[in-house]
Amino acid sequence: MSIKDNSEAILKEIELKYEAINQKTETQLEGLLWSKPITYWDYIQTDALLNLQIQRTTLPDEMVFIMYHQVNELIFKMILWEMQQISYCKNISTVFFTERLMRISRYFDMLTTSFDIMGNGMEVEQYMKFRNTLTPASGFQSAQYRLIEFSSTDLINLIDHRYRDTIDRNTTYEFALEHLYWQAAGKEHQSGKKSFLLEEFEKKYKKEFLAHMEEYNTINIWQKFKQLPETDQKNPELVQAMRHYDHTVNITWVMQHLNTAKKYIDQSGKGDGEATGGSDWKKYMHPKYQRRIFFPELWSSHELENWGVEM
Repeated sequence: MSIKDNSEAILKEIELKYEAINQKTETQLEGLLWSKPITYWDYIQTDALLNLQIQRTTLPDEMVFIMYHQVNELIFKMILWEMQQISYCKNISTVFFTERLMRISRYFDMLTTSFDIMGNGMEVEQYMKFRNTLTPASGFQSAQYRLIEFSSTDLINLIDHRYRDTIDRNTTYEFALEHLYWQAAGKEHQSGKKSFLLEEFEKKYKKEFLAHMEEYNTINIWQKFKQLPETDQKNPELVQAMRHYDHTVNITWVMQHLNTAKKYIDQSGKGDGEATGGSDWKKYMHPKYQRRIFFPELWSSHELENWGVEM
C-alpha cells in the first residue's frame, strides 16, 4: 500500500469514527491545527503528582513515609483496574483470567518486597516524632484496600470468623459490613463502641463500600474463577496462581507490614507501643487472628487450621 493509499484509509477510518457519534470530521481535524503537541509531563501530570506530598512536620523522613504510602495507593488503583477487567469480562476465558490474575499478583509481590523502603528507610527517632502528628489517622483507613478485598472473594470470607454462622446469602450488606473482620480493630473490645477512627472512615466511605459489596457479590475474582471450565479450575498451574495471590495478600504482605510496624512501634523502646488510630494492631494485623482467606476451597484442612502460623 502506498503512502497516499494508507493516508486515505486512515482518513476513512477517522470519518467512520466520528460519524458513529454524529460529529463532523472536518471540525475534529481543524482542532488538531490548534492543539499543543503532547509532552511527557503533560501526559503523566508530573507537576500535579509531585506536588501532592505535604509534610506536617519538618522531619525529612516524613517525606519517605508519605511518598511510600502514596505509591501504595497508586498500586492499589492498578490492582482494582485489573480486577474490574476480570469481573466485567463476559464469557471469560481461562487465558484472559490467568493473565490478569498474574498482573494482580505481580503488583502485590511488588508491594510485599517494597517494605524494606520503610523498614530500613527511616530513622526510628524521626518516625516516632512525626507519627504523633498523624493521630488518629491510620493505614487502616485505606478505602482502596477494602475495595480490593470485596473484589477478591465472597463476603462470607471477610466476615469476622466469630460471626460467620450468622451470615448467609440473605444477609443485608449493612449487617455484613458491621461484622467484617476489620471492624474488630475499630471497636472497643468490651462495649463494642466504635472508635473515632472507624466512625470517620465509615462516614466517608460507607456508601461506597455498600455499593461495591453489592456490585461485586457475584462477579468477584472467586466467582469469575468458578465460571471457568471445570477442567481449568483443576489445572495445577492456575490453582497455584490463585493460592499464590491468596497467600501473598493475606499472609506475606500482611506479615511484612506487621513486622515493619513492630520494628518502629514495639521494638524501638520509644513511645507507648500504641497505633496512631488506637487499634489493637498486633492482634488485628496478624493473619492467624484475622482468618482472612480469599479462596478457602483451594486449601487443605491442615493449611486452613494453621493459616499464618508458620509466619
